[in-house]
Amino acid sequence: MKDLHQSGMTCGVCREPGSFVLEQRPRPETAPAGHRLVDIAAIGICGTDFHIFEGKHPFLNYPRVIGHELSGHLADGPDAGQLVVVNPYLSCGTCRACRRGKPNCCSAIAVLGVHTDGGMCARIAVPEGNLYPAEGLTPVEAAMVEFLAIGAHAVARSGCGAGDRVMVTGAGPIGLGTALFARIAGAEVHLMDLSTKRLAAAAELFGFTETHRPGEDILSGALAEGFDVVFDATGNAGAIEAGFPLVAHGGVTVLVSVVKESISFADAEFHKRESQIIGSRNALRADFDRVMAAIRAKEVPTAALASAVLPLAELPGQFGDLARNRDHLIKVLVTP
Repeated sequence: MKDLHQSGMTCGVCREPGSFVLEQRPRPETAPAGHRLVDIAAIGICGTDFHIFEGKHPFLNYPRVIGHELSGHLADGPDAGQLVVVNPYLSCGTCRACRRGKPNCCSAIAVLGVHTDGGMCARIAVPEGNLYPAEGLTPVEAAMVEFLAIGAHAVARSGCGAGDRVMVTGAGPIGLGTALFARIAGAEVHLMDLSTKRLAAAAELFGFTETHRPGEDILSGALAEGFDVVFDATGNAGAIEAGFPLVAHGGVTVLVSVVKESISFADAEFHKRESQIIGSRNALRADFDRVMAAIRAKEVPTAALASAVLPLAELPGQFGDLARNRDHLIKVLVTP
């Protein structure tokens, strides 16, 4: 029998709101049928993790090993050692959405690090179909694929492309990812955010010079006819409703963020413009592949996205500060 110390691993656990600690838990040595063992290489911290830490996540039971933006190396099988991206959305495979090729909105979806323990640890077992080869990427780049895939999926849902004028409201990580893939699709991209620091960083680091603050008279001059697509990545009901008048006739609103409140709009304006409102949830395999191809093609400035890379051992002492100062960060990554 293996020594317990030899088979243990350190995990990053939110024990309760405001409490992030390191715990020793057993390391899996065998994978269930249909699963593979993955030695985690890097973990991205996102808004969901901060909400868990702050006690604001509605679908979570504590304690929870967090972490769903994951890269790692296969730990078993003939291709052991291969770098992979982990798709953290665990779908049932049998509901109507899954049967129709939409596992991202599975009716019984579970997300690693939210509904079940995640990957802020040394090793996890993951369904083999949720592991995507990441040739040509570094482990840190591979850990950024999932959050970028959310933006890539939203852009794919919108159908935007060359000649379209796009507004992305919310210049956090998800908004920036959406803006990057809208630009890759050929659209003219504008950004809106309350934070002048975020807008300045978007201009300096990513070249998004068409930036706006809420309340400005945007619909004037060359922009008087509005935007063909408005993406909301704010997570704010008021911001979503304020975005509807920005949509041009024949245009689309894409809700990338989700809010608890009800959203209302003027039906007469909606019909007059023949508008569309599209929800965008998670991402599909095609979106993950699209992101990895863009990273390999140097279309995504991953070095600018990575605000910091920290060892897991340092995270308990810094998690609270990171949560409080996240408006000044894009993506913080952790290595086990």
